[in-house]
Amino acid sequence: MVATPSAQIHHPSAFTPIRHSFFWFVITTLFLYLLYSSNLLLNQTTKSISTSENVQNTTNPFGVSSPIRFDTELKHIVFGIAASSRLWRWRKEYIKLWWRPGETRGAVWIDNQVRSRKNESLPDIRISRDTSRFRYTNRQGSRSAIRISRVVSETVKLGLEDVRWLVMGDDDTVFVLENLVRILSKYNHEQYYYIGSSSESHVQNIFFSYAMAYGGAGFAISYPLALELEKMQDQCIQRYPSLYGSDDRMQACMAELNVPLTKETGLHQFDVYGNLLGLLGAHPVTPLVSLHHLDIVDPLFPGMTRVKAVKHFLESAKYDSASIAQQSICYDKRGWSILVSWGFAIQIVRGIISPRELEYPTRTFLNWYKKLDYTAYAFNTRPVARHPCQKPFVFYMSETKYDKVRKKIIGIYTLHREEYPDCRWKMESPETIENIVVIKNQDNFRWHKAPRKDCCRILPSKKKETMYLWVDGCRTGELVEW
Repeated sequence: MVATPSAQIHHPSAFTPIRHSFFWFVITTLFLYLLYSSNLLLNQTTKSISTSENVQNTTNPFGVSSPIRFDTELKHIVFGIAASSRLWRWRKEYIKLWWRPGETRGAVWIDNQVRSRKNESLPDIRISRDTSRFRYTNRQGSRSAIRISRVVSETVKLGLEDVRWLVMGDDDTVFVLENLVRILSKYNHEQYYYIGSSSESHVQNIFFSYAMAYGGAGFAISYPLALELEKMQDQCIQRYPSLYGSDDRMQACMAELNVPLTKETGLHQFDVYGNLLGLLGAHPVTPLVSLHHLDIVDPLFPGMTRVKAVKHFLESAKYDSASIAQQSICYDKRGWSILVSWGFAIQIVRGIISPRELEYPTRTFLNWYKKLDYTAYAFNTRPVARHPCQKPFVFYMSETKYDKVRKKIIGIYTLHREEYPDCRWKMESPETIENIVVIKNQDNFRWHKAPRKDCCRILPSKKKETMYLWVDGCRTGELVEW
């Protein structure tokens, strides 16, 4: 009898439902984990973007949206001032105008010992180290350029703490300190920055370099960069014995460090001769940070010594440093064009001159080679008017004060009396105006906004010999028109 194979019957295992449930448990857990992770990442990204927006578009108490700014203060800046013992007796008076004992830090680096009095408002005076070991082969220059170029390294070696920026200048450089802090606050001091400006002379910039910061105007180096420069500067200087001055040696070392020049046009070398009315009357829309070559140009205000004139100019900066020398343009119904350089001077010209022309500096000065060649400048200029009726009537700032009742800054500008040529035009002469009173608000946040000139408005006046102007930020839809 052959046994018939029994049919194979599959009984469901007790573990099958468990495996099935475990599989879906794993899938569900993985899905929830991915969902949680993506939400967490999204929230972090959103928070990061929000934080970034808050940093990049911070709002000040006036509701003004502003870009990233770093909390740089005057205490974070150290000055290295290059000086000559031969000129120290006169040049130190310029330093006294802006140096603030107890607030500013740094040193004057000089070639030989000089006499100093107690309680003079001056930095520490230090003797530069001997540089005779360095080669200098330029026949047109002076080997003092090597000493001056090493001011950065010698200032670093002072070992001062909590330093963010080193600022170099000459003994005849005058800084507007609040504006210096303003421009440096735009930059990350932990990065490598070499900040300065070019010469007003196109020829000078061609001879040297448009990529070079001119030391008389002042230039700033972030502290991390200064530390790197100090390590290699002596070796770098040895590689360039044929260069003319200290500034080109500095730029050569910056080139070896692969750091370009970051330009700030409010630093003024003033490689010019003559009257600065044209330049300061049409200042670029940027903070005025420095003045230089003050022994070469005419006094800023007629009838004053050079030092007294600069001191007088800086009086306005005490009330609104952000607005010093900022240009405003308006037109009088009598057919006059009015050009305001706040804190310095106001010019009234017969006839209507467009804002586009008035933005150009008038050539009241000669270039560095004492020529009238307009192509020798590194910027647009316009000629002095030859027509006898269009000679400007200049009103220089005589007083600036703060009106506590009105809570406004009041500036008084007085006509500079001089001979004016006869004019046959029938329009009224601006010579009938003796004083111009300018009223404005202090605007500490003007450089936190997009660059823009203030608007100028003519106010009613009961006195024929007095004109009243209101200078302030432009209202919505306001423009310069006639």
